[in-house]
Amino acid sequence: MRALGTAERALELMCRRALAREAFGGPLARQGVVRERIAESRMAIEQARLLTLKTAWLIDRHGVAAARSEVAAIKVVAPRAALEVVDRAIQLHGGAGVGDDTPLAEMWAGLRALRLADGPDEVHVRSVARAELAAYTGG
Repeated sequence: MRALGTAERALELMCRRALAREAFGGPLARQGVVRERIAESRMAIEQARLLTLKTAWLIDRHGVAAARSEVAAIKVVAPRAALEVVDRAIQLHGGAGVGDDTPLAEMWAGLRALRLADGPDEVHVRSVARAELAAYTGG
């Protein structure tokens, strides 16, 4: 959930910057590529949020063991999605995005570390693959 909160904050910063920054004869928010990045960011956040909610629901209903694959998946999906959103926000902010003028660079570093915190992504992806294959092999 922390990753999703960070992504929400980055999207907010991106939207505010897009509306406030003038370039090419108007606000950046008028540019199709900027609108696309904002939309892609919103969709990535919502996809990760839905997987998080499904995982919580499974844990509540059936326990952690029944949600093991979803827990592994969300440990990969949420930080990846948040990193994409923060990266888009950094790009829109230009040099200010990697400096101390915004929290974006610190957000990116924290999210990147999160991809290692409970084990690297590859470990979690392997767990998801193992669970998926088990459904077809009976084990």
